[in-house]
Amino acid sequence: MTINEISKLGLWPESKKTTTQKGIDELENLGYNLFYIGKNADLYTCPGADQKVLLVRSDRCSVFDIPLNLEIDGKGIYQTAISNNGAAFAREMGIKTAILDENVDSSLEIAPRCQMMELCKPLEAEIDGEVVQFEFIFRNYLTGSLYEACQNGNDPYGLELSSDLNQWHKFETPIFTPTTKGVKDIPLNSAKVREVFPEIITTLEKLFKEFTQFAQDSGIVVVDTKFEAFVDSDGTWVLGDEILTPESSRFIAKKDFDNGDFISMDKQILRDFGKKDNWKEKAKELSSKEKLEVVVPDSIKNGILDGYKIILESLQR
Repeated sequence: MTINEISKLGLWPESKKTTTQKGIDELENLGYNLFYIGKNADLYTCPGADQKVLLVRSDRCSVFDIPLNLEIDGKGIYQTAISNNGAAFAREMGIKTAILDENVDSSLEIAPRCQMMELCKPLEAEIDGEVVQFEFIFRNYLTGSLYEACQNGNDPYGLELSSDLNQWHKFETPIFTPTTKGVKDIPLNSAKVREVFPEIITTLEKLFKEFTQFAQDSGIVVVDTKFEAFVDSDGTWVLGDEILTPESSRFIAKKDFDNGDFISMDKQILRDFGKKDNWKEKAKELSSKEKLEVVVPDSIKNGILDGYKIILESLQR
């Protein structure tokens, strides 16, 4: 299926610009054609008429939605394996995913970075008179932006949480804090979204609880996670490409968590380094498609890779 055919079916947003740049030779020679270059991954059309694309993860890095000139060797391979693992966990619970249980020829050098993806439309619904897309977020602990909101007396999700709760308070059962999906994620009333998608929310809540327990037993604390849902050609809802991964979740080694060290086992180290180096301010001067030039010590790069490696080894089934 070509990118023109994909666009005609309404399966590619006009806001995302495609490319005519040639991709990796061993894929192009087999009939896969590069059509989109993302911050951290690229997309290829596939030979044949099926509604699917090939996602190829790179070693590129980005934080705060800022593209960087930084690459960390092997990061994309770890991310792909963790993503496949999360999708398999969901499928074992009977949940369909956009990640297909098939891949390119395993003899290809690029194979460990590849995922075959079904093309789907974003799940949409009307909330408070506006049609929106969703991010379904579940939290085990009170931290981050929600903790700040509670401290300031705000109730962005209609959960009526007490302002007396301490940071890292553990909820007896995970709380649901949905947002819109867009340039800026806007909090939505939790009860209203449950009313619109009762079956989806119940299913995802169960998935999150079971994965939390599995991870805990494997030495990893799951702080929170974000699910994105889509609709396939049959009208069935499916989960997107980041399922229970460091890109959609916050993981902390249990031994660190128990010692009060709440640093996530992913690129949080890079975010913290970027904050100290004022990357957000520096990025304001970037032109369109320009990457921020950064210098990152090997200790940071190795720490990121170690985190991905531990996550994969701990959570692999």
